[in-house]
Amino acid sequence: MKRIFITETVLRDAQQSLIATRMPFEDFEGILDRIDSAGYYSIECWGGATFDSCLRYLNEDPWERLRKIKSKVKNTKLQMLLRGQNLLGYKHYSDDVVRMFVRKSIENGMDIIRIFDALNDLRNIEVAVDETIKAGGHAQGTIVYTISPIHSLEMYVKIGKDLESMGVHSICIKDMAGIMSPKEAYDLVKALKENVKVPVFLHTHSTTGLGILTYLKAVEAGVDGIDTAISSFSGGTSQPPTETLDYALKQMGFDTGLNSKVLKEINDFFKPVKDKFIKNGLLNPFVLSTDTDALIYQIPGGMLSNLIAQLKQQNALDKLDEVLMEVPRVREDLGYPPLVTPMSQIVGTQAAANVLSGERYKVILKEVKAYIRGEYGRPPGKINPDLVKKVLGSEKPIEGRFADTLEPIFEKTKEKVKDFAKTDEDVLSYILFPQVAEEFLRNRGKKKEPRERKIEYTIEGIS
Repeated sequence: MKRIFITETVLRDAQQSLIATRMPFEDFEGILDRIDSAGYYSIECWGGATFDSCLRYLNEDPWERLRKIKSKVKNTKLQMLLRGQNLLGYKHYSDDVVRMFVRKSIENGMDIIRIFDALNDLRNIEVAVDETIKAGGHAQGTIVYTISPIHSLEMYVKIGKDLESMGVHSICIKDMAGIMSPKEAYDLVKALKENVKVPVFLHTHSTTGLGILTYLKAVEAGVDGIDTAISSFSGGTSQPPTETLDYALKQMGFDTGLNSKVLKEINDFFKPVKDKFIKNGLLNPFVLSTDTDALIYQIPGGMLSNLIAQLKQQNALDKLDEVLMEVPRVREDLGYPPLVTPMSQIVGTQAAANVLSGERYKVILKEVKAYIRGEYGRPPGKINPDLVKKVLGSEKPIEGRFADTLEPIFEKTKEKVKDFAKTDEDVLSYILFPQVAEEFLRNRGKKKEPRERKIEYTIEGIS
């Protein structure tokens, strides 16, 4: 009986997709022991936007949050999402910072690090993969999945083979917008299983309604593991429900390792947590519905919930449809980058700027300019030449690995912030989010009212 590994996402991607990563530690502390005993392969609980949100909105030290989770989870592997050379921020960091961050993540309790680059430029994950392996962690390389005129099955298989050659312990297909169809999943998983020897995992969302079907066909094709969310925090822009997949897979003759009675306890615990977020307005019913338009605009769940929150605060929620339809146009202009952080934020926020300013590219984000210069890596396709000329003029874009142009900064920064950053972890928090981290570290331990975000023509601070 084949084992299908199940990763639970309620502590990270599920709540990031539905409530913009606003779940404080106290909301799930009481159920960690039961999650640990449910039989999951891993628990995704850190990375992505959790780090930013802990500092910016929840008045929590993200490193302490990780240590607290580890102290209560003794049997199940902890998993995180890392944006390669971007770490958990929105720009590239020097190699010394990447290595230190990876090492400290593992020292503080992380087991599996899922590492991706938004452009599938593997030059931007090689340092993080190397350091994960050296530090004794499980390095999971990632294929960022998208659909465009330039992306193909052959391209994805080549990425998988290149990842295996890099030394990763497993490969994840990351379908952040829920746009992968059952047939596409079957074909890609089958092709990868025929070409690589390491385990293959699949991550998708329920956004378009395809999620459960996609997982089942992936299982038929030989996938080794999938990501699911406990049912009260599943569906919509989150992952397909854990209990439903557990039930179906067991009937199909697969072993999930999960205890269905414990899953019910976990779900019952999170039901009132969900109700709380519905009542305070953070959980918008829009993100719980099936939205097949996502097959067109391809915005992942976390970005969609953030866009809604931002437009709502600007009293511009009526512009949401215009923004969503502008997204694929901006994406085409930028050479069809996959819409995953930070590219989803860059493309989505530029689309919002185009709509709200009343003129396309009247305002060009500094991140868009950096992307066109080559600071995020090699674009998958050709960038609109008119936009390139508007941004660069006669300047030539960077063709090499951008991180090679960056000087080491960790030790210099450590000396600079020694009056309020007491540990290496504090220094890393500051490097990733300077203003927010400094405010947090200087006022650590003081009660703080939650902050609300406001949309600006920048992606800084978007979780």
